[in-house]
Amino acid sequence: MNHDQRLPGVSAMSLYVPRLRVPLDQWCAWTGNSWDKVRAVVGHSFRVCGRHENVYTMAANAVLRLILQNQIDPQQVGSLGLGTESSTDNAAGAVIVRGMVDRALDKLSMPRLSRQLEVPEFKHACLGGVYALKNALRYVSYDGRDRQAIVVSADVAEYERGSSGEQTQGAGAVAMLVEHTPKLFGVDLLHAGNSSAYRGPDFRKPHARHFTEGYAPNTDRLSDFPVFSGKYSTYAYLDETVHAVEDMLTRLEVSAGSYYESVRGLFFHRPYHLMPVQAMAFLYVRGLARGDHHQQEFQALCAEAGVPVSAVLTETTSTPDLYELVLKGGAEVDPYSATSAVAGVLRKRANFRELLLQKMSLGSESTKQLGNLYSAALPAWIAAGLEDAGDKKLDLANANMVAVGYGSGDAAEAIPISPCPGFEQAAAHIGLSRALGGAIDLNQAQYESLHDRRELDLPYAPASEFVIDRVGTAYESTFQDLSVEYYEYVK
Repeated sequence: MNHDQRLPGVSAMSLYVPRLRVPLDQWCAWTGNSWDKVRAVVGHSFRVCGRHENVYTMAANAVLRLILQNQIDPQQVGSLGLGTESSTDNAAGAVIVRGMVDRALDKLSMPRLSRQLEVPEFKHACLGGVYALKNALRYVSYDGRDRQAIVVSADVAEYERGSSGEQTQGAGAVAMLVEHTPKLFGVDLLHAGNSSAYRGPDFRKPHARHFTEGYAPNTDRLSDFPVFSGKYSTYAYLDETVHAVEDMLTRLEVSAGSYYESVRGLFFHRPYHLMPVQAMAFLYVRGLARGDHHQQEFQALCAEAGVPVSAVLTETTSTPDLYELVLKGGAEVDPYSATSAVAGVLRKRANFRELLLQKMSLGSESTKQLGNLYSAALPAWIAAGLEDAGDKKLDLANANMVAVGYGSGDAAEAIPISPCPGFEQAAAHIGLSRALGGAIDLNQAQYESLHDRRELDLPYAPASEFVIDRVGTAYESTFQDLSVEYYEYVK
């Protein structure tokens, strides 16, 4: 990254997660799953929305916190972008969040957001927030150079009880202040890599599933459970992130080996703890295979995995069509079986664990408490990592880092980022520990009731947050508000 050229970027971040929490050690006791395995693969807990919450209230909470914690002048904000895959309205999006924030600012005797405010919504599975960020960066670089932009990524990740995804649930929102001259980290779009390919049934949410017999038979409420296949989705994640990262390395004109040695922070889309580790091991093996150095290490890894060197080399130049595999009935066929086998051996090596400690440990422990936040997962890890770095007083100004976003279906982005000089001051306002504070742990009966029927017998008094006040019922010829939510801010 050229540090002599000033880059647009992010000046502030804030986080909101619901207070209701499911500790995964307790969940394992209820369901008979192995806590040791879940702790190693997934994390420690996840959050769930209360009856008074949805994706829009969480987004509004994160945006309001961003404004208040960083003394932002609402009149200077010219763009408010929402990235989510949990929308419940096919007509309106970020303007719903705007409406809530305006009314809260009224109650706080502050000016509303500017009337001259763009309010787009971005959707592509878990990548919507990254696309919203790219839009905001372009805005402050061109027609909005003299203004600010806010991006908020918000999602509700919910899975059917008893499914393989149940332990990877979560809910939350992350808001970011984007400026032409940032204070937290710069973003180098010029050298960003990207990739996309159609994957057919890889993690989808077709509306028709709600009217299909057999969908969510044990849930007595309108749910947003995805249609997914675990193995196929993992293959898609690895394939797309690899192509995006390698496109970024080509744009940077740097080899994989030298980049992985020099980069100071690696942040990936994080549906669960182990997924970024698998992705990094996969990338590292491909870097070894393509490089001139460390060939002895590469050959030893292949030998231990029982895989011919030639098989991995062939996979580094292959371009498998995963959707074609689905059409031929081979969705569970690993198109990179040799690379995956070698990566599995690499993950056990001490030198790779040291790489993870040096490059991927910032904020990692905190994010284990969050669960899967879909579009908010990557920015949440970045926020946790920079706050962690600031607390530890690490000298990371102008350090090379990368943010790798992914959205099922599928598409990926690999974007160079770099902490700004003095980033510690901006990071101190993120307030991750405050956002995680005040958690209310649900017992088994409470969790199952809330999950299956959206009922909860638990005293809860919302404070300093947005709530769904009521839902419209009118459907007359002169006025209709059927199913439209009305919100209030509770001081």
